[in-house]
Amino acid sequence: MIQRVAVLTGGGDAPGLNAVIRAIVKTAVREYGIEVVGFRDGFKGVMENRVTLLTEAEVSGILPRGGTILGTTNRDNPFHYRVAEGKFEDRSDQCIEMIKQHADALIVIGGDGSLSIGYDLAQKGLNVVGCPKTIDNDLAVGQAKTFGFDTAYAFATEALDRLHSTAESHHRIIVLEVMGRYAGHIALHSGLAGGADIILIPEIPFTYEKVVAKINERLSQNKRFSLVVVAEGAKPLGGDMVIQKVISESTDPLRLGGIGQAVASELERLTGIESRVTVLGHLQRGGSPTPYDRILATRYGVAAMDLAAHGQFGYVVSLDGEHLNPIPLAEVAKGIRKVDVEGDLVKAARKIGISLGD
Repeated sequence: MIQRVAVLTGGGDAPGLNAVIRAIVKTAVREYGIEVVGFRDGFKGVMENRVTLLTEAEVSGILPRGGTILGTTNRDNPFHYRVAEGKFEDRSDQCIEMIKQHADALIVIGGDGSLSIGYDLAQKGLNVVGCPKTIDNDLAVGQAKTFGFDTAYAFATEALDRLHSTAESHHRIIVLEVMGRYAGHIALHSGLAGGADIILIPEIPFTYEKVVAKINERLSQNKRFSLVVVAEGAKPLGGDMVIQKVISESTDPLRLGGIGQAVASELERLTGIESRVTVLGHLQRGGSPTPYDRILATRYGVAAMDLAAHGQFGYVVSLDGEHLNPIPLAEVAKGIRKVDVEGDLVKAARKIGISLGD
């Protein structure tokens, strides 16, 4: 029986992280009599030995709060740790030693980067449990839903509702760029919910010819405006993703962004219709989680603590349908889960007349 468990949040922040931390602490203390400590700022806090005791008092009132009380970072991979400018070393043994000084097991709340680090640490003998987190909903852990996704695409949907009225009033093309990295889940869900006319996702390379054809079809129906949702990782057929910058020490070194402006500029050139772009960016990550995300995050926190308390290490909690099932951490190393281009959502979008640019 473990006596103390450590928890950290890694990667990008997501609405619901605090709900997970709260659930872990409450379950540990009330159900198992186990102490919980938290490492500040992900694996950076582990390497710098910055740890804090998490009591019920510490997590009181954090359920509706966005972000994470522990802080987070998508850098400082202990297997590729920056020790000087341009110089990296494997400091994983030091990382494991530091964790073992404070706890008998580690719960990693993170996306594919952080969970992959957790898996690698588990391979070296550390007791690890994973908790999937990403607003992108792209983790390759069965059919796991990730908390933060519901909040993110709900906000993008609200943005589309607001943009609809201004696009219609000014007879413009308005392009909304959303997050998602290499998967189009946010774009597809928000586009369907928000009444987009065109949805461009990484899984389906688009051509401007097809996009313009949809705009012209709307013009022929006296619809003088169009709403386009584009995922940050979308790219034209035969083209490349738009990359803002590269951060070598990050678990996800490519920073995407800019495809929205590229699409708006090209559509204005091709159609002669005034075009504007709105980039939601980190607005999708902030704010209070939706009720769905609060409940999902709470369930994940309870399930992660249950696994740790019962010595079921090397697993990540996963929601398959309505049932929580542990899945081996090794699954996260198999890549991301992309939109199923033959799935029901894509088929529904096509049937109601939404163009996917192909």
